[in-house]
Amino acid sequence: MKIQKAYVVRLYPSLTQEEFLCQIGGATRFLWNLALEQRQTWGQRHGLNRFSQSKELTQLRSEVDWLKACPSQVLQQVLSDLERAFRNFFARRAGFPKFRKKSRGDSFRFPDGKSALYERLTRNGGRLKLPKLGWVRFRGWRSIPGVIRNVTVRCDAGQWYAAIQYEYDLPEPEKKILPAVGIDRGVVATVAVSGQGRVKGPDAYRKAMKKLRRAQRVVARRKKGSQNRRKAVLRVARLHRTVRRVRADFLHKVSHSLAENQGTLVFENLKIRNMVRSASGTVAEPGRNVRQKSGLNRSILDQGWGMLRQFCGYKTAERGGQCLDVSPRNTSRECRKCGHTAAENRVSQSRFVCVRCGHAENADDNASAVIVKRALDSGLLPVEALRQHALEAGISVGSLLASRQ
Repeated sequence: MKIQKAYVVRLYPSLTQEEFLCQIGGATRFLWNLALEQRQTWGQRHGLNRFSQSKELTQLRSEVDWLKACPSQVLQQVLSDLERAFRNFFARRAGFPKFRKKSRGDSFRFPDGKSALYERLTRNGGRLKLPKLGWVRFRGWRSIPGVIRNVTVRCDAGQWYAAIQYEYDLPEPEKKILPAVGIDRGVVATVAVSGQGRVKGPDAYRKAMKKLRRAQRVVARRKKGSQNRRKAVLRVARLHRTVRRVRADFLHKVSHSLAENQGTLVFENLKIRNMVRSASGTVAEPGRNVRQKSGLNRSILDQGWGMLRQFCGYKTAERGGQCLDVSPRNTSRECRKCGHTAAENRVSQSRFVCVRCGHAENADDNASAVIVKRALDSGLLPVEALRQHALEAGISVGSLLASRQ
């Protein structure tokens, strides 16, 4: 099967190259905003699309020197991205495209991977050649097993990075026969694995909130447009970058461990976007407990539930496993022993006591067992169901197979 991955390296451009990178970023931002404004104003009347705007871009580049100096394929990619953004909006997969701001960082893509050259210079470093930019040194060498498809360059808190996307063929992995486990995602315990306990996340954003508040107050006191304000904004951006890195590092480690040691991972099919909606309501019907709901939303987003599901999805597929989703309805209220469902079963956030059979344990552990039980009951896991019955009976799988024969 074909696998597509992206490897991120940090670029170390010269002063001239960094100026040119900033120029390309400004050109792509200008083109995005111009094309978006044109579609908002004239799109429905004149039927504007990627191809008509591409023709106008060719004429615009012949008249504007600083646009002509930028790689044409990068500018054409901006129009392709805008076309995709509108398709996602009309398909209700995303919101309406927004105008880009200079303070959000520049990002642009070189869509032709054949024009990018990737070479090693030292043990941990190398150089990357991009159109009209030349050779740029980077740190973080790793051998790329496949063919480079595209390169995305972005500026993150004053540092430049290149995401090199490549494609390679991977032999079809053998299907794992390891047992299935249920994964319950929470706020206090980020991950609860059925029969294996719980894992606490780093709470990176919550721990950085105090520093972020101080840094944002400094930004508010600085004069707009001044050099000191730019430094203060950069300080805030670096704090946010640290939070993202800590969270991603934790989720990569957890997902790698789960994909390596388990055969099938069963998740709840959570609608995270709906779960973190604001409770403020409207002027006519104001919401209740708005402050508490805001804190809950912040804690949910800090755990990275969606990222964990995404990481586990591709890592298990590469190793012959699979990820399944079951209904999340009442998983925290159902008893894994007798199946009784009631709101009274959840005594507190961490304690579960069944009002029918009296079974008591940690609420997250009970929910993770209920999640994998739903996959077993639905018939999605016939092999794992056999193993589960053998474990409950206290015998080996071979003995159970022999008894059935």
